[in-house]
Amino acid sequence: MAPSTPPRREIIELLSVDLLDQHRPLVNRLRNLAKSLNLEFGWHYLLDLVWIINQLGDVKGKHIMDAGAGTGLLQWYLADQGANVISVDRISRAWLPIRFRNRFHVKGLRRQDLEPTASVFQRNFRGPGSPRVRIVRQLQDIIGAMEWRRSPGRVTIYNQDLQNLSDIPSNSLDAVVAVSALEHNSPENLERVVAELMRVLKPGGILAASLVAARDQDWWHEPSSGWCYTENSLRNLFHLPPSTPSNYDRYDAFFQGIRESRELRDHLARFYYQSGNNGMPWGRWDPQYIPVGVCKVKEAVRIEQAKPEIDVFSAGAVVE
Repeated sequence: MAPSTPPRREIIELLSVDLLDQHRPLVNRLRNLAKSLNLEFGWHYLLDLVWIINQLGDVKGKHIMDAGAGTGLLQWYLADQGANVISVDRISRAWLPIRFRNRFHVKGLRRQDLEPTASVFQRNFRGPGSPRVRIVRQLQDIIGAMEWRRSPGRVTIYNQDLQNLSDIPSNSLDAVVAVSALEHNSPENLERVVAELMRVLKPGGILAASLVAARDQDWWHEPSSGWCYTENSLRNLFHLPPSTPSNYDRYDAFFQGIRESRELRDHLARFYYQSGNNGMPWGRWDPQYIPVGVCKVKEAVRIEQAKPEIDVFSAGAVVE
């Protein structure tokens, strides 16, 4: 059952590990969906996903952008709930794996955004490994997707930098979400990205993003290539008024809760154990920061300014 639509309010909220117990059915659905798609989480992504999803409420029929989506789970979850998602990332997903295409209605916003499925199929036979291994992998993708119903929503792939969403009309989307993606921009670029994301939102629409929090001063976390931001920096970068609620005064308690979380520690993704150049080198549990959610609401404007020029979800190049 999808969450009911919550009241739309602006907030800066450190994400507590208690979110996992408060929303256990949703956590279980997210874990099961990730397993079925052969996806793994960053160590705090379950907190990010649960918080963002609960800002959105019922998404059926809504037009939502996943900013910095990659092939991450949120876009697929939203499509599974009936949303029409535009998936944006500056890294190309033109060769999106077959397992996503077979389960979800996927197209490219422009022809160059998504290669035809037949081309992906042929390319996979020229990949690494023996012909037998490549055939088995192809069949696993196809058969695995056949075990699930097709999602009711759609995902439109758009390979583009978030600073320049030139193909998306102003005032055309119900919501924009971003899972631990915006902090990979410099502070100067982040302010421009936020302005562009707010431009494409309809009046009353929300930007719900998870980033990384800093207690006393902004700092750069080299292993994850991201900025950690203080409360004041987030207020300034997202142009939120001083009255915006925040729980940064509980930073130490929340950080301690995350460090002591057995659930997060015991569910580290496999990729953490394969390298020393990541947020948890060689799988050693040692959080260096905590996630933070930011919700910003677009102010109302006159009705005639809010009409989109085109429907980007019906104008794309269909490549399912």
